[in-house]
Amino acid sequence: MLVQERSTPKSPKSQIRTLPTLHPNRFSEAKSLDFSTWVSENLYKIFTVLLLIATVAALFFLRNVGDTAALLCFETQSKNLEKLEFPHINWNSIAPITDKSSPYANFRTNQWIVVSVSEYPTDSLRNLVKIRGWQVLAIGNSKTPSDWSLKGAIFLSLEQQASLGFRVVDFLPYDSYVRKTVGYLFAIQHGASKIFDADDRGDVIDGDLGKHFDVELVGEGARQEAILQYSHNNPNRTIVNPYIHFGQRSVWPRGLPLENVGEIGHEEYYTEVYGGKQFIQQGISNGLPDVDSVFYFTRKSGLEAFDIRFDEHAPKVALPQGIMVPVNSFNTIYHSAAFWGLMLPVSVSTMASDVLRGYWGQRLLWEVGGHVVVYPPTVNRYDRIEAYPFSEEKDLHVNVGRLVKFLASWRSSKHRLFEKILELSFAMAEEGFWTEKDVKFTAAWLQDLLSVSYQQPRLMSLELDRPRASIGHGDRKEFIPQKLPSVHLGVEETGSVNYEIANLIRWRKNFGNVVLIMFCNGPVERTALEWRLLYGRVFKTVIILSGWKNPDLAVEEGQLERLYKHLPKIFNRYTSAEGFLFLQDDTILNYWNLLQADRNKLWITNEVSKSWTTLSTKDNSEWYSKQADMIKKVVSTMPVHFQVSYKDSVTEGQSITICSSEVFYVPRRFVADFVDLVNLVGSLEIHQKVAIPMFFVSMDSPLNFDPVLSTMMYQQKPPTNNSSNLYSAQVPAVHPWNVSSEQDFIKLIRIMAEGDPLLMELV
Repeated sequence: MLVQERSTPKSPKSQIRTLPTLHPNRFSEAKSLDFSTWVSENLYKIFTVLLLIATVAALFFLRNVGDTAALLCFETQSKNLEKLEFPHINWNSIAPITDKSSPYANFRTNQWIVVSVSEYPTDSLRNLVKIRGWQVLAIGNSKTPSDWSLKGAIFLSLEQQASLGFRVVDFLPYDSYVRKTVGYLFAIQHGASKIFDADDRGDVIDGDLGKHFDVELVGEGARQEAILQYSHNNPNRTIVNPYIHFGQRSVWPRGLPLENVGEIGHEEYYTEVYGGKQFIQQGISNGLPDVDSVFYFTRKSGLEAFDIRFDEHAPKVALPQGIMVPVNSFNTIYHSAAFWGLMLPVSVSTMASDVLRGYWGQRLLWEVGGHVVVYPPTVNRYDRIEAYPFSEEKDLHVNVGRLVKFLASWRSSKHRLFEKILELSFAMAEEGFWTEKDVKFTAAWLQDLLSVSYQQPRLMSLELDRPRASIGHGDRKEFIPQKLPSVHLGVEETGSVNYEIANLIRWRKNFGNVVLIMFCNGPVERTALEWRLLYGRVFKTVIILSGWKNPDLAVEEGQLERLYKHLPKIFNRYTSAEGFLFLQDDTILNYWNLLQADRNKLWITNEVSKSWTTLSTKDNSEWYSKQADMIKKVVSTMPVHFQVSYKDSVTEGQSITICSSEVFYVPRRFVADFVDLVNLVGSLEIHQKVAIPMFFVSMDSPLNFDPVLSTMMYQQKPPTNNSSNLYSAQVPAVHPWNVSSEQDFIKLIRIMAEGDPLLMELV
């Protein structure tokens, strides 16, 4: 499933080298040299070769030893040597660029549709040409047939693009849709005041853009109306999934951070904003909406094409300053006040280019007082059933959450918009969201805009920096989204389903409101996304914790020895969750065997003898005695209901209960008790494997625990010969299991497919 023609750049021409002619008397008579003379004459060559060998050996050693930290340090130091250079532009001496080479030099019109084409004209493209009042501009690339033509469309080949004189051409890959950047400049040069960014696989519903979008913002044709707007009441919310508003809770757009996928609740209330400044207008696509590969792979059943429908009667909705939404490059209208935001980055993958452009553009749009508005279905887009690997989107999933937070906090003291744009592009390169190539590309883009007589908008004061007025009851607007038939883990929610798909639906219905909290002992940079891909299909969301924080992967920091002290923060974050399941990455969860468990009860491994044990403090180390003393101190301060439950379950004397706590579950009704017990521990350094069993027997009697984990496969050490012999698909969990790389993860998926056959679609 390709969103656009997204592949890696190729050079335009392959270089041809000719072999030199051999002459019989070419070589002179050999010189007679002793070894010392030879060494002295070739010393610099020997030194160069030895240095190269040492460098290669060092890199090989670092990578193969697996010391990721050392390698990252090595690479970071190398990158720091490459100092970013801020472009200096004389804004007052930019010469105009006029169209002197194309047959359309004297053509002017104000409404343009810009499309990238790699194949002969599609039926959808022919329909775009028929839309009255709009001029289609087709941008070719190295894959476009040389005889491409379509009556009514303007086509720019690679050669024609190069002859236009735009600076940006030097930065563009030859076989990518990002060459549309040339098309935007050409349209602006020829009178554009509105540009519909489109592709050649979508049909505009009813063939009328004006019926769906706000094509006119001022004048007689403008709709003078208030627009529903997401509430800014929660200052910590920086992004929303607009598909929920239009009736599809289980679908998410490409570019939405994966950690936000589980947020499926509708808005408690909206506010309103007056229309006229919706300079970027994002349309929703029926059929195949803009979804990422995680959705496409996990919600797809066989080779049937997606045909997802959204609520066409839902009102359009605006984004206030501080909140963003994914914006794509194939169903979006840009008004002239936002033309500067059309630039498609060139140093990132093509799957990430338009998404990064959208977030970058939204942040800058706040500087001119503009809004992004999302509209009900405007296009019907067809699923060609062409998949692309998850790895092509990895950089997008890794960076997008951090990018949104960075943009929301970014500020500039510059006094002109273009100066702010260049400053933000430079800051994004410093943060690693794209490279210096896009900084230079931005400079070329801005100069080209001025060269085609584009007038940069005036700056407005930033609302984010002003105190927000409280939202009174009179300002609150209600809208309850529909819950339309959707796709749920590969099937439609209505209609007949096969056995495997039906199981996935059952699992999701059981655990779709349960938060999975996972602690990773291994390298998160190699496994975090994979764990989310595996368990995110079933649970509300997957929170990853590790000993080292990794904002790029949305991995939170926490030390396993005291991790229970971190859990209340997560509980408070998901107040509507039904329960919280904790899991360490050395334990595999067979979720299909948990359906019979009572989600209103506590689950823990109290009936697994190798996991839950009672030890004498007499016969063991001083550490156990100190832990037991701290337990007694906490118990003595417990309220009566906790203390009675604890003493009914624990034998008095010189003993201590230990639980390795690889997996346990806390339902919503015990969350407040868990938090209270954490507060009772306070600053005491009680270890997790001591605190968790104390908490559980204080909250309830072990007789009331659900025994679902009692049959788990548990060994204290992994098998010495073949770890796969330990695994069983008939138990609720398996311990221990090591996953430290993508190869380990693939091996695990293939083994788990015995219980969940659809997992094989992930590999």
